[in-house]
Amino acid sequence: MGNIARLYATVLGAVLTLVGILGFVPALAPGGNLLGIFAIDPIHNIVHILSGVVGLAVAYLANGAYSRWYAGVFGVVYGLVTIVGFIEGNTVLGLITVNLADNLLHLAITAASLAVFFLATSMNTSRATVRA
Repeated sequence: MGNIARLYATVLGAVLTLVGILGFVPALAPGGNLLGIFAIDPIHNIVHILSGVVGLAVAYLANGAYSRWYAGVFGVVYGLVTIVGFIEGNTVLGLITVNLADNLLHLAITAASLAVFFLATSMNTSRATVRA
C-alpha cells in the first residue's frame, strides 16, 4: 500500500495550498464564501496556504519520514479548531471566520488526519510482525 501518511500529507498539502490561493480570487469567493459555501477571510486563506506548504514539505523532505506526525499534529490542531468553531459559531478565537460548512469540513479533516496517524502506526507494526 505504500506510505499512507506520506500520500495523505501530499494530497492534503496540495489541496490546502490550492484552497488558500483560490480564497484570494474574488470571483470564487462571493460574499466571503469560497465557492459560495465556506466562510473565508485573508487570515483563513493564509492559514490554509501555510498548512498546505508544511504538508508538502513534510511529504517530500526526509523521504516523508515525518508525514505521520504531520497527520497526528494536524488532527489534534484541527480538532481544537473544530471544537472552538462549533462553540463560537462564526469565528475561531476571533481570528478566522467560519460557518457550519467549515466546522463540518474541519471535523472530517480531523477524523481523517487522526485515522491516518493511527493507521500508519498499525501498518508499520503489521509489517514489522510479518517480516520478523
